[in-house]
Amino acid sequence: MYKESFQEKLYCLSDAESRSISAENPTGEKGKGGMAMEGLSSPCARELGQGWKISPFIKVEYGKETVLADIQGPGIIKHIWITDSTELDRQFIFRVYYDGGDKPSVEAPLGDFFAAADYNKKAPWRFAQLTSEKVCVNPARGLNCFWEMPFYKRCRITLENIYEQESYAYYQIDYVLTELPKNCAYFHAQFRRENPTKYKVPYTILDNIQGRGHYVGTYLYWGVKSNGWWGEGEMKFYIDGDKDFPTICGTGTEDYFGGAYNFDVNGYKEFCTPYMGLSKVVRPDGCYLSQQRFSMYRWHIVDPIYFKKDIRVTVQALGWRSQGRYLPLQDDISSVAFWYQEGVCQMFPPFPSANDLEIN
Repeated sequence: MYKESFQEKLYCLSDAESRSISAENPTGEKGKGGMAMEGLSSPCARELGQGWKISPFIKVEYGKETVLADIQGPGIIKHIWITDSTELDRQFIFRVYYDGGDKPSVEAPLGDFFAAADYNKKAPWRFAQLTSEKVCVNPARGLNCFWEMPFYKRCRITLENIYEQESYAYYQIDYVLTELPKNCAYFHAQFRRENPTKYKVPYTILDNIQGRGHYVGTYLYWGVKSNGWWGEGEMKFYIDGDKDFPTICGTGTEDYFGGAYNFDVNGYKEFCTPYMGLSKVVRPDGCYLSQQRFSMYRWHIVDPIYFKKDIRVTVQALGWRSQGRYLPLQDDISSVAFWYQEGVCQMFPPFPSANDLEIN
């Protein structure tokens, strides 16, 4: 029997069965890891043979979804580690499908899902350590998440390579097979981008979500197109029928992400905490880089935002003009919204094209 304490208390015994999927054990079968006779590292292991790191990574072909994992439930994804060989931002699209559905419940560029939109191999100086409860980005390009993803019948995880460039992925997906209670909610993540945002129109982070659930996280990657402070805008949560005015309204963008007064401590100051942070500031180099960019996360782990019928989440792009007046901005904003809901969401917006995803 499933015990709720299994999720919360490490000292409780459980009947759950631990499994792991990687290029060395693509099915996750018990006792079947490291058995490859052929793989992309066969030349490296030519003197050692089977069991000696013959297939530690896979090729991700252009224009198709490569299946990383296809798991029969019931079970829970517990941890995902992944890294890649790409030299282009947003080259891989990460998706998760539940219980035989043909529409993804998680859909985002790989880096954005892991709260690191602009990491890439070509520019290692852009790496930034991110240390939080649910997501860690570790040297040099180790992407980790600990979002729990329960499923009753099946979970399928894929990568799509959207550029005509040969690329590889190393990955490990750790999960448990266990009975689940009837009231488990499905984990979702949805990517959006506007470049530029519309004048005097709030940027939408999440919309058209119907049913019961709870909102658990926000990632924003913000490209500023003007001088001065850019984060006066309020985060707003419209819950269960709210129309013109929200139930939850914040006081400013940096305040929502746990900072204050422009994140300014003799200039912008990065920080990472378990639940919130400004993980990276991309500063102009005095030559080609003309715009600052900001990478921010907020995990609602101890303070989920609950909804019974629907939820909509927005943020205003707002700075300052002369004489102490607010200035509506037209910036480049990308986001990933994270939430759990009863049933699988069927209302994801059309995903941007490769050109619309590029960070310029």
